[in-house]
Amino acid sequence: MASKTTLNAKNLETLGAARLAELLIEISTGSAVAKRRLRLELAGAESPKEAGREVAKRLTSIARARSFVNWKNRKPLVTDLESQLRAIKGADRPADPSEGLALLGRFMQVATSLFERCDDSSGIVIGVFHDACVLLGEIALAAGRLRRAG
Repeated sequence: MASKTTLNAKNLETLGAARLAELLIEISTGSAVAKRRLRLELAGAESPKEAGREVAKRLTSIARARSFVNWKNRKPLVTDLESQLRAIKGADRPADPSEGLALLGRFMQVATSLFERCDDSSGIVIGVFHDACVLLGEIALAAGRLRRAG
């Protein structure tokens, strides 16, 4: 049996919503990635449409950025991109396949400007875009825009 101080969802639930909210605010202070993730979750709780707007807004910011992403800055970027993909996929709610396709199109458009200013010698960033391609196929199937082979 796990200790009551082991970090897991069940143990954290005992703290209650108010205390967890306070902790999230405290932990996210100074972390742009954590704040963006929390904003995205709040938007998703409001509606899938609102989450889509938040993703579109973030993708626009990523595409407009001009600073170079070196190996030190790569991990937060990858975390951010993965969060956007999770939101597009809509893992916790039914997603509108047509909206998902539009958002994935915007996601893929970010690639060119991003790779022009990014050191991806490890291949981690391109891996996120490979995941996006897989998701593109899944959402296209769900939207009826693609037929299964075979």
